[in-house]
Amino acid sequence: MEQLTTIGLNHYLTVSAFLLGFGLFAVMTRKNAIVILMGVELILNAANINFLAFSKFNGGMQGVMFALFVIVLAAAEAAIALAIVINVFKTFKTVDVSNIDSMKE
Repeated sequence: MEQLTTIGLNHYLTVSAFLLGFGLFAVMTRKNAIVILMGVELILNAANINFLAFSKFNGGMQGVMFALFVIVLAAAEAAIALAIVINVFKTFKTVDVSNIDSMKE
């Protein structure tokens, strides 16, 4: 006989905590600008999982609306940040954030 496990709020929060930890690790330890942007995206996805999990277990649509807002914010952030990274690469010939020390050309 097979036992089915229901997925509860703790499971969602655990996955979200892991994503948050991986995102913070990427932002704090890496020097590559693209990896740092990927870490920020992981942090935003962890927030989305929290919004949706609490929305599911508490009822209502507020969590879903916040999650949609965060997705739009993440898309705009990715577009603008990648444009900045491309311009930084054209100027400094690197995406290593520790080598970018001046704002002038």
